[in-house]
Amino acid sequence: MTTTLITGANKGLGFETARRLIAAGHTVYLGCRDAERGRRAGEQLGARTVLLDVTDDASVTAAARAIEADGGLDVLVNNAGIEARGEGNSIVGAAELTADLIRTVFETNVFGVVRVTHAFLPLLQRSTAPVVVNVSSGLASLDRVTAPGTPTHAYPGVAYPTSKTAVNMLTVQYAKAFPGMRINAVEPGYTATDLNGHAGTQTVAEGAEIIVRMALVGPDGPTGGYFDANGPLPW
Repeated sequence: MTTTLITGANKGLGFETARRLIAAGHTVYLGCRDAERGRRAGEQLGARTVLLDVTDDASVTAAARAIEADGGLDVLVNNAGIEARGEGNSIVGAAELTADLIRTVFETNVFGVVRVTHAFLPLLQRSTAPVVVNVSSGLASLDRVTAPGTPTHAYPGVAYPTSKTAVNMLTVQYAKAFPGMRINAVEPGYTATDLNGHAGTQTVAEGAEIIVRMALVGPDGPTGGYFDANGPLPW
């Protein structure tokens, strides 16, 4: 039996990923910072739930202890993320960017990944086939963001893509440090979720495809990579 934890899992990509992995036979924990929303999502999916706020040390530590007591962990999907928009749901550009705003984004998107991964590493190291999937973004690609005439080049925000580029580096360094694990970053694509005010052009089913695929990789699968549904992406 494969046991999986998905952070930020009571809606959107996390919820759809959980649904697909449960269908594939995984025991799934929904990591949710809102206990009631988590409970409702868990009942709907037939998943277990654990109270988990990726920005809070005590919450993450308690979640790790609870999952350890239930038997351990094989797959970690670091899905929780925020974009942090300005007035009128506007994207915050370079001229408006403040240290406080980028710190808020990093607290969830980067420090949250480190906090959760660190807490669950001992459990993953006991698994016979440990997997970590870090949900990144196409906006993390320096190659793509610097290519004129592309949607990624046109995106004016700073905090979100910077945070996801950091997630990509974390992915590479963790993969080098733990060669027995399969650790990859994924780009779901521009998916209609709360993060972008449902402006995305893909459904959550389409966006979850690469997350699910990488969550299901075996010990001979790729590691230290950055992928979308079509294959490897340029860093």
